[in-house]
Amino acid sequence: MSHEQMRIESDSMGQMQVPDWALWGAQTQRAVENFPISGYRFDRRFIRAMGLIKQAAAEVNHDLGLLDDERAALIVQAAQEVIDGKLDDHFVLDVFQTGSGTSTNMNTNEVISNRAIQLARGKVGSRDPVHPNDHVNMGQSSNDVIPTAIHVAAAEGLEGDLVPALEGLAAKLDEKAKAFWPVIKIGRTHLQDATPIRLGQTFSGYAAQAKLSAERARKAVKALRELPIGGTAVGTGINTHPEFGQRMTKRLSEQTGIEFVEAANHFEAQAAKDGVCEASGLLRAVAVSLTKIANDIRWLAGGPRCGIGEIRIPATQPGSSIMPGKVNPVMSEMLIQVCAQVIGNDTAVTIGARDSIFELNVMMPMIARNLLESIRLLAQAVRVFTERCVSGIEANVERCEQMIEQSLAMCTSLAPVIGYDQAAAIAKEAYQTGRTVREVALAKGVLPETDLKRLLDPASMTEPTSGK
Repeated sequence: MSHEQMRIESDSMGQMQVPDWALWGAQTQRAVENFPISGYRFDRRFIRAMGLIKQAAAEVNHDLGLLDDERAALIVQAAQEVIDGKLDDHFVLDVFQTGSGTSTNMNTNEVISNRAIQLARGKVGSRDPVHPNDHVNMGQSSNDVIPTAIHVAAAEGLEGDLVPALEGLAAKLDEKAKAFWPVIKIGRTHLQDATPIRLGQTFSGYAAQAKLSAERARKAVKALRELPIGGTAVGTGINTHPEFGQRMTKRLSEQTGIEFVEAANHFEAQAAKDGVCEASGLLRAVAVSLTKIANDIRWLAGGPRCGIGEIRIPATQPGSSIMPGKVNPVMSEMLIQVCAQVIGNDTAVTIGARDSIFELNVMMPMIARNLLESIRLLAQAVRVFTERCVSGIEANVERCEQMIEQSLAMCTSLAPVIGYDQAAAIAKEAYQTGRTVREVALAKGVLPETDLKRLLDPASMTEPTSGK
């Protein structure tokens, strides 16, 4: 049994016992007891965003003449500690709670109120001189604060973490594309041999995917630019100053360096979560793209002797508890798992966005968790994949050359000269006899040796031939 010192706090429903050390109050404590569900807490970026909003609100309300100097200064100072992560231990609520996130909004209000009271040398829980509703939550509702926090937190995560990570991956892949340009390998379509391709061309495709992924992450920021703050309960702006939303957006833009704008229509911004759904969908596309890159790299490195083995990837750890010397493509596997999680998270966000009923969405905490987790996981996984896999990739030139000569697809360049049917017959005979296309074509005498050498040059097959 706990012997923790307790204090009494109260809300509109009555009194509650709160741990003496805690900065939260009665409403938060009710939610602690009501929602012992998952143990999942809100992301650091989300708590930071809540601090940014409360700090901005105190400054804006002060500028509008609605909040006095002393209270405004105390709230700004306490909110800064929330922004900086100094009070994270006091954000104790489970993600699976009221669908508006009201409990977490009140958790924030109570923590900032009590910390401000501490700073003023007052009595924690007294609501004097700073009241959680009247002062910290002035001009706001959970219904516009929580969606604003989702937008701010996600936009900061995208711009600060994911975009740079994807740009770093793109730069490293582009570097590999240039280094591997002289290496000719066999192409593959339908998992079957196709015409030759430069290893550099293959990697240039991966680099382009990473660049486009960074662009998609930037588009996700744009999808989140409109902020619902200022709409209060249902979008009408009841109980707030007419200029509050515009001033809040300006202040949040200054705090984050991201160009936020006030929602064009507050009823859309609070009643629907279409922008968040769009941002999540763009992350799903990024996950699909990264899966392609990671998958190809592990297949191309397969072996090392009995697989494709056209590239070598860094050995990062022993790969088997039973097979000595085995090394696995663990970085690709890690990234692919993260991408699967992100695709699953997007499904949850989509279902959450769909649960927008009348004037409010009621799945916002779950939406917040999944969207922010996707951003965080992708950013970290991409950074690690770039550093511990892509940076160390090497071309296995000998293996690439060996497989090109063995490929039946080499006969493709003969078709325009000797006809499709005769070229197909050469490929079939090469397959049946185990000889190369070059050997069969020479034996049949279909073309002079000099012509065959020119037509069967792998490098010439990696670029268009019309007009030559």
